[in-house]
Amino acid sequence: MKTDRRLVATVAGLALAATLLLAAFAGGGALLLRSDMSEAQRQALAALLEGRWPALVLVAGALVGLAAAVAPPLYRRWVAPPARLAEQAGVLAASGVWRELGDASWPADVRALAAAVNALAAQREALRADIARQVAEASRGVEQERRRLAALMSELTQSVVVCNLDGRVLLYNQRARLQFRALSAAPAVAAGAGSIGLGRSIYAVFDRELVAHALENLQQRLQRGAGQPTAQFVTVTPSGQLLRAQMAPVLAADDGGSDRDTAPVATTADPPARERVISGFVLMLENITREVEQDGARERLLLELTEGQRGALANLQAALEVLEDPGLEPALRERFLTVARDEARTMGRRLHDAADRGARELVTRWPLEEMRGADFVQAAARRIESATGLAAVPGDVEGSLWLKLDSYALLQAVAGLALRLKNELGVARLELGLQPAPAGRAHLDLAWSGQPINSETAMGWELDPIELGGQHSTLSVRDVVQRHGGEFWFGRDDHRRRLFFRFLLPLADDTTAAQEQLESAFVRSDSRPEYYDFDLFARSEGEHALDDQPLAALAYTVFDTETTGLDPAGGDEILQIGAVRLVNGRLLRGEAFEQLVDPQRPIPSASIPIHGITQDMVTGQPTIAQVLPAFHRYAQDTVLVAHNAAFDMRFLQLKEQSTGVRFEQPVLDTLLLSAVVHPNQESHGLEAIAERFGVTVLGRHTAMGDAMVTAEVFQKLLPLLAERGIHTLRQAREAAQKTWYARLEY
Repeated sequence: MKTDRRLVATVAGLALAATLLLAAFAGGGALLLRSDMSEAQRQALAALLEGRWPALVLVAGALVGLAAAVAPPLYRRWVAPPARLAEQAGVLAASGVWRELGDASWPADVRALAAAVNALAAQREALRADIARQVAEASRGVEQERRRLAALMSELTQSVVVCNLDGRVLLYNQRARLQFRALSAAPAVAAGAGSIGLGRSIYAVFDRELVAHALENLQQRLQRGAGQPTAQFVTVTPSGQLLRAQMAPVLAADDGGSDRDTAPVATTADPPARERVISGFVLMLENITREVEQDGARERLLLELTEGQRGALANLQAALEVLEDPGLEPALRERFLTVARDEARTMGRRLHDAADRGARELVTRWPLEEMRGADFVQAAARRIESATGLAAVPGDVEGSLWLKLDSYALLQAVAGLALRLKNELGVARLELGLQPAPAGRAHLDLAWSGQPINSETAMGWELDPIELGGQHSTLSVRDVVQRHGGEFWFGRDDHRRRLFFRFLLPLADDTTAAQEQLESAFVRSDSRPEYYDFDLFARSEGEHALDDQPLAALAYTVFDTETTGLDPAGGDEILQIGAVRLVNGRLLRGEAFEQLVDPQRPIPSASIPIHGITQDMVTGQPTIAQVLPAFHRYAQDTVLVAHNAAFDMRFLQLKEQSTGVRFEQPVLDTLLLSAVVHPNQESHGLEAIAERFGVTVLGRHTAMGDAMVTAEVFQKLLPLLAERGIHTLRQAREAAQKTWYARLEY
């Protein structure tokens, strides 16, 4: 019962007592009207009541006034403090976050009770710390194995995703995360967040029927007794990239068991036949877009060498047949000779071009690695100094360049040239430079000052086998250059008075630089990778209606918005959206969504000190029409959670018509849920709730900061809701709608 209702009940009780007193005297007066009383009795009763009615009314009024004056302070002193102490103790018991209870304004006996609760809580904290220490010691081996698995999955160079039979992702490594972000249909929005995540469906990327067909193939191979069956398929991502997926089954630990999430597969094992149960599958992914493009280029080259030459060959053959006629007129003979020459030159040019392209293709088929140019320059400088004793320093180096190269062979070539410069020309210092060149290439320069070298000597150095450390390589500098499809020459820089050897090398494609940016933006945590949860094996799609599912079993998207103002219907716009996911009770900080939005209107100066977002920060950012579809994909299949959700949802709903995006999933509000579990608290603001739960507030009034705080608060609210018998989504929504705050509208 709320505070004001208790107070009203107290006053009403005293008023009722006064009314009953008056009624008693009124009843005595009614006796005078009874016919069975004697005249003497009636006179005696009338004498008793005579002159007392005004006093009785005055006494009753005094009682009511006394009740109204005394009840509120009595309630505030003796009723409210125990109720608040009970709620604070409930928070302490449910959250496990110890903070001292009590208030100096409470009565002495309530303060004593709070002190006793604090003492018990301190004892509990000591016991919990001791138990945690013992558990940590006992589970150190398991934790070490878990960390080894996490480190292995994090450092794998191949993308790995593990799913249950419903296609829900329960593990993925960092490479998969970066790859899916790069393949996202909208990678510019929130860095492609939401392409993959724990508990999300892999069918957002892969066709369901394609995966089902691959699973069926695995089951058939298991039935035939295959020990480690695999299946492969190729699919197109929403961004148009080609992915090749190799699928392997995840077998249940108990081969003889089955449940709703596993598919029993009979085998031909020795009798009695046992079942091998598939509980999920592993996908190993590879982007084959470039490989397919290279295959297409080779096919086009072959087509040009065959079909493309047929016309020229037919014309040449026809001209030769005419020229065989001895009676052909000289002018006509010259004309056909011209045709033959032109067609021969055309065929020669085409063959030369095709041969050149074929040679480049053969060269580029050598396995080359992608490496940051600045890193290679540093490695080359160290290699030269260690192998030759020369001082080698980086010069003009463009740090953003990525090279595609055989780093070992190229380092040998550069160090071999440096050794010859030292031994044959007496060079003591070298400078390495790297600058971009046209046509997707880069210049790698090995420069020195001093004695020049003639072209004949430079040519010999290029053709001789590389010698380094007393050992001769089977490769020459030219072989290494051809392996890269590049060029090599000697030159002079008269302006800087130096000489140089220059390598022309291929650049890596743009996706490598984009991936490096994603990797640099990725914040590694101590629990790398954060994104795995094998408990999701026990989840099944369609198990219950969403409203009847337990709150602990649902996936949540906790979000917040920053806006230009507080009037969504009056033209205020969203400036920023921040969100984080909760899956299986875990806050997935690594799967955050954060994006500034261009509101396409001026930001009021009065609101800038609140959220800190200026006009320059949002200029050039995606518009809400671009951001909302990406956020909708990020939040799909989850329950939305926000603090004062009516405000944020109103902004989203007003954009439904212009963007075509509707957020139809259920919504929970931490403000309303706080009022459900703590009806006696004076404030249900986000900061007040966070303080009660011991949640640290960072980045207040930023979308991401508020979303993180709201998510942690929501985690603390779930056990308190369970204590009140609120276990399902339906129960939580119904309880929230009964609070007074649910009547707020925007």
